[in-house]
Amino acid sequence: MAGVSRSGYYNWESNASKREADELKDRADFDLILEAYRYKGINKGVRGIHMHLLHQKTAVIMNTKKIHRLMRKYGLYCPIRKPKLHRVTTNGFQKTATAQNILNRRFDEYGPREAFTTDITYIFYDGGRKQCYLSVIRDVCTHEVMAHITSWSMTEDFVLETVNQFLINHKSEMKKGALLHSDQGIHYKCIDYRKLLKNKKLRQSMSRKANCWDNAPQESFFGHMKDEIKDKILICRTITEVKKVINDYMDYYNNERGQWKLAKLTPKEYYEYRTTHKYPNYSYGRYKTMG
Repeated sequence: MAGVSRSGYYNWESNASKREADELKDRADFDLILEAYRYKGINKGVRGIHMHLLHQKTAVIMNTKKIHRLMRKYGLYCPIRKPKLHRVTTNGFQKTATAQNILNRRFDEYGPREAFTTDITYIFYDGGRKQCYLSVIRDVCTHEVMAHITSWSMTEDFVLETVNQFLINHKSEMKKGALLHSDQGIHYKCIDYRKLLKNKKLRQSMSRKANCWDNAPQESFFGHMKDEIKDKILICRTITEVKKVINDYMDYYNNERGQWKLAKLTPKEYYEYRTTHKYPNYSYGRYKTMG
């Protein structure tokens, strides 16, 4: 009546203890997944969980297929990033000076400390009623955040301060003729900014007008960052609280957030790997000898 074979039924009955043991093992593994998923209050997908487990003090090797199976089994889902409508923000009638698009979307052709991207984004806090601004400089190769400044206003000094912070902390690491790429925002066209780059022997590069794809890594970084910290930012009441959340995230991003395209390393680890040619000595065997 049940459509089950006699041998199948008795096999199922005799394996009851094994099924119970498998369930306990799945539950224990899922607890590790859940801990990684919630780490720093930032929800992660299957790859993010996989890399976080690898970066534990004692590395946990868990196949991405198993992580996906357990998440589906216990109803754990990571929010999917929704595409955002492209908005033209550059005034087509601007006549101020622009620089050549030297980077030209060649994001994979530069080594560590050879090319950098920069941009400004809005940060809405206090339930979305207030806003401040964030300026960031990132390494094109290692994805590291090299400098960032949060400000309540968009004066030119705000961007100059970001560049100065970048130069103070990383001038000695930069390669000769390093490139700093931005969009055609008014801050990057101003005389003081252009003069600062020239005096510090940084080559200036600019995206084409109203073309966000020319600075895609920077736009992508802002999108992921906002998705991961939006709940924390919205409950901030002051810009001081916003700065603390952003500073904590930048530290987490550089030192703890593994990235699939960076050989599953964090940006800091990837920089060390590219400069020393020695992969971090984790306990997950087959990755030790990369180089």
